[in-house]
Amino acid sequence: MKFGVVVFPGSNCDHDLIHVLEEISGQPVEQLWHKNTDLKGCEFIFIPGGFSFGDYLRSGAIAKLSPIMAAVVAHANKGGYVMGICNGFQILCESGLLEGALLRNENQLFVCENVHLKTATSNSLITSSLSKDSVVKIPIAHAEGRYYTDDETVGQLIENDQILFYYSDENGTVDKSTNPNGSVHNKIFNTHGRAMFESILATV
Repeated sequence: MKFGVVVFPGSNCDHDLIHVLEEISGQPVEQLWHKNTDLKGCEFIFIPGGFSFGDYLRSGAIAKLSPIMAAVVAHANKGGYVMGICNGFQILCESGLLEGALLRNENQLFVCENVHLKTATSNSLITSSLSKDSVVKIPIAHAEGRYYTDDETVGQLIENDQILFYYSDENGTVDKSTNPNGSVHNKIFNTHGRAMFESILATV
């Protein structure tokens, strides 16, 4: 499989991602500059984290207007794989590929800490090696990680088994005290349609 990594002004960890895909996974990788208009034959598109265009307007709001995003949207709508990491998830939401929005953290502060996640489903590419209800520990670092959408959409995500993880404690308990940013229903990952969009808010 050929991977594509989209790079915007202000992206970070894109070279780390390219290194892992090329050197660790041994897969071909194409770096896709935001001004490109095609995906150069890439089958799986990554949009990495960072601060695209400085997040001066709203996280992801300017990046969604980049020429490359028209190709990413078309790829996704045809069932292609797309993964948004950190700022990448914000860009996917702004582009209309994911329901909802990423808002400022509930406490209005930048949050940087280790958190636990409870696995909601193993029925996805990213969670297929995990058993349901298993708990993993990851670091988070973000100021705009509060996922928000309306109750109807939340219900649809639950019904369609599109929620991958919930913020929890080390025992898998999910409640307001385990939610570091105020994300609705403690959820931080979702998928949509035939295409897969997965947000790793650990790096927002």
